[in-house]
This record gives sequence, structure tokens and C-alpha cells, in this order.
Amino acid sequence: MALRLPPFQQLPPPQPGVALTELPVARLRPTQLCVGMAEVRSRQRDFQAEDRRERRDYLGSKPVPLVRSAAGEVWMVDRHHRLRALLELEPEATAFGYVALQLDTGDRAAVLEELRRRGWLYLYDGRGLGPLQPSVLPAGLTGLQDDPYRSLVWRLKKDGVIEPAPLIPFHEFRWGAWLRSRSLPPFSSAQLEPALPAARALARSAAASHLAGWKGGRRGG
Repeated sequence: MALRLPPFQQLPPPQPGVALTELPVARLRPTQLCVGMAEVRSRQRDFQAEDRRERRDYLGSKPVPLVRSAAGEVWMVDRHHRLRALLELEPEATAFGYVALQLDTGDRAAVLEELRRRGWLYLYDGRGLGPLQPSVLPAGLTGLQDDPYRSLVWRLKKDGVIEPAPLIPFHEFRWGAWLRSRSLPPFSSAQLEPALPAARALARSAAASHLAGWKGGRRGG
């Protein structure tokens, strides 16, 4: 299965010297339809091991790129997994972000169309079906579906089978779409182990060499 994604405009980084914005996580609108719940659960364990100051320092070091409309609605264009994990633990949690794009329209459909044009939306569901219409995006992070293949790719990256590629849009989802086109044993985000041996072999095979982050036979650390 090939993802038919539009060309991606790279997100601008935070501007030096510009203060980050602190805002409620529950207020943020997602720009994708799904997450890998295995990664969400892992990030929750990390948060639970931190005290409040450590958590706040960590969130400040990972600011969320934001798109703000003239109506005051705010979309997040990254960090969906960590903030979904945090929101489930602490419904009143806040996070730090910076405005990557300020739009002069308050019309939600026009905002979503601009995000789609820039390639800042991921419109495939948890079964890999899409692209769907931007209007089906959930209002908040708790409405995101689980995509087991996204969980599987997270584990492959964690194990060092796939290299990170932060500048590639929806990098992990592209890998997940490719793995969906292969034959794997049944698995779920809660039980990745049945698929891991075959997924590791596939990810290291020459057939995956066109994907960013491919390492071939090089072993992870």
C-alpha cells in the first residue's frame, strides 16, 4: 500500500529568544487520525517515573509546533503520542508549544484545507484506510484511533532496526503502510511479539531500501 501524501513543507523550528506558549493539552486539536498505543503506553510509564519538575522540563524541551486560527482554535502538528499519554494521566495537564503558523481565517474548513495543502495532516485511519476527509479528524487527542502497525514501527525504531528520520513527514506511518502490504502473523498494539521476528526481517530486507531510515543488515545498538 502506497501512501498518497501531498508534498510536505517542513515545519519551522522555534524561534530563538521567543517565549514558548503554555496551554492545556485538552485544548489542542490533532492533525492525524491515529497513534500507536504501544508507544503511548511506553510514554506513560516514562511520565509516571518523573516528578513534576522533571516532567515540566521535559515538555519544555519538546515544544509542540502549533497552528492557530483567527478564531483561536489551535492544532498540533507533532507530539501526538506523548501528549495523548500525558492527557490520559492528567486531564488538566498543560504543555509548551510555539506558533508555527498563524492563519488569518477562523473558518475551520479553510484551516484544514491549508494544513492539507502543506502536508500537515495524516488522514489514514487505524486500519490504514484513506485518505479520508479532514472533517473526520477528532476534536481531541483521546479520539485518536489505535494503529497496530504504527506501534510495530515504534518498536522497530526502539530496537534500532530503523533509523529515525525526523525531517520525513509521517515517517513511521510510511513504514507501517509498507509493512501492511506484507504478510505478518496476527498481532496487536498490546501484543507485538508475534509479528516482531518477521517485521525485523522485512525491515532489514532490500525490499525496504526505498524507505527513509532503512539500515539493511546493520544491527541496532
